Amino acid sequence: MHSPSSIGIDFGTTNSVVALGSPGGDASMVDFAAPDGSASIFRSALCFWEDHAVPGGIAREAGPWAIAEFLEYPQGSRFLQSFKSVAASRAFEHATIFEKRLRFEELGAIFLDRLRAHAGEALKALPPRVIVGRPVRYVGQRPDNVLARQRYDLMFAALKREVHYVYEPLGAAFSFAARLAEPATLLVADFGGGTSDFSVVRIAAPGVAQRCTPLGSAGVGIAGDRFDYRIMDNLVLPMLGKGGTYDSMGKRLEIPAGHFTDFGDWSRLALMHNRRTLADLNKLQRAATDPAAIGRMIAVVENELGYPLYDAVARLKRVLSSEERAHFHFDSAGVRVEADVSRAEFEGWIAPDLARIGTAIDAALVNAGVRAEAIDHVFLTGGSSLIPAVRRLFDQRFSASRIASGDELTSIAHGLALIGQEADIAQWTVDRDAKAERA
Repeated sequence: MHSPSSIGIDFGTTNSVVALGSPGGDASMVDFAAPDGSASIFRSALCFWEDHAVPGGIAREAGPWAIAEFLEYPQGSRFLQSFKSVAASRAFEHATIFEKRLRFEELGAIFLDRLRAHAGEALKALPPRVIVGRPVRYVGQRPDNVLARQRYDLMFAALKREVHYVYEPLGAAFSFAARLAEPATLLVADFGGGTSDFSVVRIAAPGVAQRCTPLGSAGVGIAGDRFDYRIMDNLVLPMLGKGGTYDSMGKRLEIPAGHFTDFGDWSRLALMHNRRTLADLNKLQRAATDPAAIGRMIAVVENELGYPLYDAVARLKRVLSSEERAHFHFDSAGVRVEADVSRAEFEGWIAPDLARIGTAIDAALVNAGVRAEAIDHVFLTGGSSLIPAVRRLFDQRFSASRIASGDELTSIAHGLALIGQEADIAQWTVDRDAKAERA
């Protein structure tokens, strides 16, 4: 058995995936013996808790183990998920973990350390070349690509290997190219948790020395996490008091939106479980026009229901990907929320996001200098590619016969590992030039 010659790391906002490339020109996924069974998908999450039996007094875990620790002891834990989304943010300086301040690269190094530990022998000895996927466009209003690159460099320096960066959809393109037996122009659409990225690639016939040539890319900081929040904001939060009113000094006022800010992320809900916040909510409930709604909100906070609530939201989204209607049901610890939701309603909620995604698709074609008619194949990858409204964005631009999908969560890592076996990978990598990084 040959030792792997490359490793592809798809460090995602929601999930991370790793593949090992072999000298024979193939790649295999790395499995993790997770609590719910072996899987190649590793959740991009971290959990810290105080434990004086470990060096430094703070224990740490990652992936599904991090989620399990947080759910068992939420008040004694510090939980972080989707931390990739702050990579390009100058506003983010550090995360406060009890009395320690950890920068992005320190969080990333801890994450990689725990990921390798749970991979066992597969990642004990790393191959010489590491290929890391990165978004075409990072999350945020004004993402700083140069800053993100600096942070990635420091994070992956912990691996002590030769590291190269490749746009994530290009990794999927390289994986898809293995299916093709003739020349083609390919558009890859990668829908992650935080970003949606698009790349156009020219694929030559098998046997050509330089088979794949990138032509152009584009991206937008909208993806699965935004869709989940649209459901939360339009369906769940109104039942918890959002949009309602309260009485103050003889006036009827709308409940401030700030009360619901932390509902944008289930892991932040745990931070609301403190004496001051609960006192404010109880005061609001006494003055609210609909005190029962605020009571449901209080129950969510008091009973640590953020994770199961968002899990129910995600289930609804998945059902609406295959059914025209779905029933939302959540009943736990004093909170009961039920509603029938149509796919049309959901599509109305995400319509502004779909418009921006459509603009990014068109930008990728313009940047590549090709028209829609010149695209031979469209490869959709990532969980949100299964949403019918997302699929229609491509049906409107390309014929259905040109659209393919599959291996939605693993194709990027697989392709990155294959790229790592190329003799010359410069055509695929994102160089260090600051001007190019800002483009």
